[in-house]
Parts: sequence; structure tokens; C-alpha cells
Amino acid sequence: MANSTISMSKIRQILRMYSQGRSKLSIAAQTGVSRNTAKRYMATFDASGLTFEQVNTLNDKELDDFFGTVKEQPPQDRLLNLQRCFPHIDKELKRTGVTRHMLWEAYKKEFPDGFGYTARRPGQFCFHLTNWKARVNPVMHQDHKAGDKLYIDFAGVKLSIVDKQTGELTEVEVFVAILGASQLTYVEAVNSQQKEDLIAACENTLHYIGGVPAAIVPDNLKAAVIKSNKYEPTLNEAFADFADHYGTTILPARAYRPRDKALVEGAVKIVYSRIYAPLRKQVYSSLSELNAAIWIALETHNNQLLRGRNYSRRLQFEEVERSALAPLPVLRYEFKKQLHATVMKNGHVCLSVDKHYYSVPYRFIGKKIKLLFSNSLVEAYYHYERIALHQRVKSPYNYSTDKEHLASTHRFVTDWTPDRFLEWASSIHEDVRLYIHKILDRKQHPEQAYRSCVGILSFAKKAGEQRLISACQRALSYGIYNYKTIQTILEKNMDQYEDSLFADELPMPHHDNIRGEDYYQ
Repeated sequence: MANSTISMSKIRQILRMYSQGRSKLSIAAQTGVSRNTAKRYMATFDASGLTFEQVNTLNDKELDDFFGTVKEQPPQDRLLNLQRCFPHIDKELKRTGVTRHMLWEAYKKEFPDGFGYTARRPGQFCFHLTNWKARVNPVMHQDHKAGDKLYIDFAGVKLSIVDKQTGELTEVEVFVAILGASQLTYVEAVNSQQKEDLIAACENTLHYIGGVPAAIVPDNLKAAVIKSNKYEPTLNEAFADFADHYGTTILPARAYRPRDKALVEGAVKIVYSRIYAPLRKQVYSSLSELNAAIWIALETHNNQLLRGRNYSRRLQFEEVERSALAPLPVLRYEFKKQLHATVMKNGHVCLSVDKHYYSVPYRFIGKKIKLLFSNSLVEAYYHYERIALHQRVKSPYNYSTDKEHLASTHRFVTDWTPDRFLEWASSIHEDVRLYIHKILDRKQHPEQAYRSCVGILSFAKKAGEQRLISACQRALSYGIYNYKTIQTILEKNMDQYEDSLFADELPMPHHDNIRGEDYYQ
């Protein structure tokens, strides 16, 4: 410390090394004393005419009296100027593409007589910067770029909520996230460490910071990483889908590598003192109450000045990191669950949680497929290919059918409507349309009427349109409206037609004058 007497043991160390012939520069570097201060002790020692062994026999009080006038000198002016620049330099280094050398060049322009850049010699720019960073923030081992990484973890110590009616105490997990560059922190209490709560907390974090970092770095949480691996960890499918939705990457911290997650572990320790401590004075009955109190304390924490700097986490975030984040997508992520099911013979698959049936393309009948479903959508996958997409309907024992999924014969059946049959009948004759209309009105069940309509209208192709028109006219006069009536009329007309052909070959005076071909006119 400037203007303070150094310890007696350090004086003895300086004199011992000096008597051994060590250089002044190496003595200053090894003892941590400025070179000028070390030279003053050496000059006093030389002027005394004593040997090191004689001086070493003095006790600390006598040695202090002997060197009492020799004080450690304050830092030079150019070092003070450099130290005043360090907070700004540290902030600028977090910007993408900014290097120490670029900042040193700017420093030299402002202070032409300032320190050189090289880090090989003590007392230079990089040497002093490294020492300052180690003193101000000794846990910082990495230089974090703005917008690069968001570190997440769960605190080891849980909070709790109390049921107002029963007094039951329920422990809750505490999620902590911190941006690497600005150290802006987010904290939220959740029910568990399950993937649903983890994804919801991560999403709330992204909306809190108002953007998306290039990567999210979780600890090896089971909800995020299924199997840890040094080179290629296996991610939880739902968490990977969440990252894909927000256009970011998951980079799990390596197992047993504390430096990978030192920043978030340090944040957890700070959360214990700055957020947990104030909360212990109150009792909370719900997660919403607890989180409201957490977020009040969190804002105080983020706006508090960082140690050794003249800016806060929030200020540094606004100046450096906010603009480096990618924009949020328009829609929030919908958490998806999954299950496997076999496609039934009717081309539908059952979502068992709702007991509702959804169509898939008919070629997948009998195949086992995967269903991914959220609160609003149901997706069907076969061998990683999405084969169907439906809006989720929670009404049990009903069907959601896409006509494009059906075979051509099934698709025809799904198109049956009263208007379709009336239009079809009108294209033949108005009397046929009237007869079809009567059938549609009389049948109690629509499908029963549709089948009768299909049967009747198909006679236009089998027996001819004119014969069908005549049959419908006769059936209208009878007041009988069903498929069997039309079928019987057409069959009787055919019998009469065959009889007339036989009569033409063997003429008989009593035969009808009606010719069979009249029924085809």
C-alpha cells in the first residue's frame, strides 16, 4: 500500500537476495515491492557498512528503527493514469472483436509517455492490467464477449412457501441465470428442476434480458443433458427443441470442470447474501408472491455498482450487451410432450391423454409413430419426418380429419353433404332433385340418407339418366321415397323391356304396344 511501511520479513528477504548478488529488477519482481522502494532499502543498507548477518541479528523493533525513514513510494503518475483507465478497458474488452492491443493503442494516443504493450516485462501495460483484474475480480478466469453466453444453474439451497390454510411447508427450487459479459443476473423460484420448469425459467430469462444469446451453458442438469460427454453430450430432446425455437445453442459445462461454470456459481453465492437474506424476514404463500419479492431484490442487485468499477450490471448490460443479443421470436415457445402410438386401420391415431383421434396419411396405417403435442398443436412424426399437423382438440372420442390424408375412396365419403347430393341430382333432372330432397328430409340419420342417395344416383350410370328420371317421376306419384322403390321400378321396366323383345320375335295379338326401347328415350 502506498506510503506504508512494508513488513520486516520482506525487508530481510530484500537484503538477503541483495547480498546474494541478485539484480534489483528480479528482487522487486519476487518480493512485490516497487523497484525504487527496494533500491532505497539497499542504499540505506550499503550506507550503514554492516553485513547482512549483522543486520539480520536485529529484532523487528530494532530493524524498524534502523529503516524507519524508508517508506514504500506511491505509484508513479503514469501508473495512476493507467489504473484510472482500467474500468473502461475492462468494459471494452467484452465487445466482440476488441483486443488488448487496440485498447493499448488508444491509451498511448492519450498518454504518449505511458507504458509499453509487451507482457514479457513486469511494469508494462498487460502486466498491470492482469494484476488489476486479479485484484478487483479474482474469480474471473475467462474473458466473456457480449451476447455470447448465458450461464444457468439451480441454487443448492432451496426456498419455501407455506400453505395459508394447512401451514404445510413446500420447498421450491431457485433458478439462477447470468450473462457472461455484463453479469446481468436473473433469479426465479420454480416448483422443480424438471424440464418443464427449466424451460419455462429459461424462456422467462430471455424475455427479461430482451434478447437471445449465442449459447446457453447449463450445468449437467438431468432436465437439460441426458448423458454428459466431453466431446458430444446428449441433450434432452425438449430442451434442444426449445433452443432451436429461439435460435440459440446449448453448450453444457464439462463435468468436473469448475471453471466452465465459475461465473454462475459465483452468482449463486451472491444471490444467497443479496436475495435470500432479505426474503427470510417474510413468509410467502405462493410462488407468485415469492417471485415478486425476489424480483424486487434482484433489481437492487443488478443496479448496484460492481466492486472496483463505476458502473452496475444493468448499466454495463445496456451499454455493451443488449445490442449484441439476437432478437426474440414473435411467438413464445410451447412446451411439447411426446408419446408413441400405432396408426389404426381407419388412418387415425389416438392421443391417449385426450382420447381424441387425429388423421395421418393412409400409407402409414399400421405404423408406429411419435406424437409431439403442446397446448395448441399435435404433430405426428415417422422416422424424423413430420407427416401430420393438427390443432389440438381436447374433446374425447371425436375425430380431427384432414381430407388429404385419406385414400381416394374414403375422401369421397367425407365429401358427402346434402348440398352435394342435391347438386348432383339437379345435373340429371329437376324431378330427380326433388326425389333426393324428399329422401334427405325423411331419413332420421344423415349417413343413412347419404347411402340411399348414392345408390339412387348411381342408377344414372347403370340404367341411364332417362330411365332414372322416369322412375323418380313414378315414385313421386306413389309418395314412396327410398332406394328400394327406385330399384323395383327399374327392374320391372327391364322385365317388360325383355318381354317386348321376345314378342317382336313371336308376334302375339294380345301383347302391349309399348316398346322396350321407350324406356331408354
